[in-house]
Amino acid sequence: MAYNPGQYNPQQQQQQQYGSNVPYGGKGQHQPHGPLAASSWDNNSWTPTVDGISYSITNRDTNTLLNVRIPQGSVIKSKPGAMIQMSPSITLQGKVKFSMKKMFTGGEMAESIYTGPGEVSLAPTLFGDITTIPINSSEGWTMGKDAFLACTNGVVKETKSQGLGKALFSGEDLFVYHVSGHGILWVTSFGAIVVREVCRSTTPIGPKRAFADRWIVQLQHNEQHIVDNGHLVAWNCRYAIEKAGKSGMHSITTGEGAVCRFTGPGRIYIQTRNLDEFGEWCAAQAPRGA
Repeated sequence: MAYNPGQYNPQQQQQQQYGSNVPYGGKGQHQPHGPLAASSWDNNSWTPTVDGISYSITNRDTNTLLNVRIPQGSVIKSKPGAMIQMSPSITLQGKVKFSMKKMFTGGEMAESIYTGPGEVSLAPTLFGDITTIPINSSEGWTMGKDAFLACTNGVVKETKSQGLGKALFSGEDLFVYHVSGHGILWVTSFGAIVVREVCRSTTPIGPKRAFADRWIVQLQHNEQHIVDNGHLVAWNCRYAIEKAGKSGMHSITTGEGAVCRFTGPGRIYIQTRNLDEFGEWCAAQAPRGA
């Protein structure tokens, strides 16, 4: 994963990912169908991707909505129950993918399949953000099972074990999704999404640069980054589990337990809120019985 130390060029990024014949930004080529044709969707900035599909992400960072424009015959897949609205010209199918492996790993056995032409709006269950991860054959991504929202048809997600030790202390389940193939993956978070990148480049390029709709803070080669467990969304670099402090008393007084130490090159998508901690806070606020 090599990076140009110059100014980030989104059009060049799109051309590298999907070919130079794909336009970048502005209105998508595929117009809305049905009652959504006169909606405010036309005021959004549509980003083209693979298979003629374009998308816009609105209402961020905690009430985020993903709008996808699907041309004739193209397909996207989402987690069940994510659809908010869609054009009547969209064909929606529910697909059950039963397997004994998914039964024991907790993987989703159903998915929603949307076939164009038309537009569809998708959103997660919780308050949070949505962001886009380009998937290609040269990179393997891992994400928590709660992070998946939708993907284009060429993206493949499989349930994988990350090992008992990492499952116990990383804040993720024993089984996570490994993502491969080619296309676009949309992930969701609890709270906003922050991106940290541990990159190959040894050339200083400044503290920040724009990447798609997020900011990346670039680190030098062989530098590491620590993420508190429970805040992981997706990652494509290796990590080890360790205690946050030098002693058990330090962990008690700081409120920090296990953390994940990532080593580059790679990218880490981090959520600003911890669902387990939020659940504990809600339980603590509940009225006690007399």
